[in-house]
Amino acid sequence: MATLTERARKLLEGRNYAFLAVEDEGPHVSPVWVHTDGRHVLVNTAVGRVKERAMQEGSPVALSVSPSDDPYEHVDIRGRVVRRVEGDEAVEHINELARKYRGADSVFTLKAGERRVKVWIEPTVVA
Repeated sequence: MATLTERARKLLEGRNYAFLAVEDEGPHVSPVWVHTDGRHVLVNTAVGRVKERAMQEGSPVALSVSPSDDPYEHVDIRGRVVRRVEGDEAVEHINELARKYRGADSVFTLKAGERRVKVWIEPTVVA
């Protein structure tokens, strides 16, 4: 496991988007809300999406995160999925991310039948 640098932690804790790359019958990249617990990169998605299907435990992923005002100043993180959880914890996590990105009073609106997944990514390379 690689250690998140201070710069990487600041970018992950800030209101910055990351671009997540996964492998699913070919490369797939999508913007995601991100956060960190200090050791892992945390993302959230819905069951059935390409990135969710590709992010099973042990799956390799890559992320690039940059300050919202300077996309050329970025940190790249490669790693692997080490944990996934659904249910109340995943819903609370997407609401935490909504408050981070949309404001303190924001609540994420789930679509009918939508199931959320919280994903922990263990970094192996931080550059």
